Amino acid sequence: MATPTHRITVCTSCRHKGSDCRPGYELIARLRAAIAAAGDSVPESFEISGVACMAGCERPCTVAYHGTRKATYLFGDIEPDVDIDDLVAFARQYAVLGNGWCSSVDRPGKLRRTTLARVPAAIIALKEAAPGQRAS
Repeated sequence: MATPTHRITVCTSCRHKGSDCRPGYELIARLRAAIAAAGDSVPESFEISGVACMAGCERPCTVAYHGTRKATYLFGDIEPDVDIDDLVAFARQYAVLGNGWCSSVDRPGKLRRTTLARVPAAIIALKEAAPGQRAS
């Protein structure tokens, strides 16, 4: 199996108001099955895991897409039984985006309107120090 180059993280704490149901666990299982079933149509490996909280509590269930040197996306209002096709389509799209950047109109289906954040890739630049000084 190929080493994952991308990650999909699902909030496992999210609950729908007035409910004890935590849809993140179901979503993780469905995503793993759907990505596996997609086979070569998803051109890169994705690790799919859960995390206790992504602070999207008002918009459960939240899902993040991460890639090395790529913008990170956080989506909310994801329903495990409805949005799997859009999530797999975005995995397919995200895998081939060099820097991960895409416009909302280019995202599949519901993900066009449920984006909570797009975080640019972290690029850390060090200022060159003058002779005898430390770089900052």
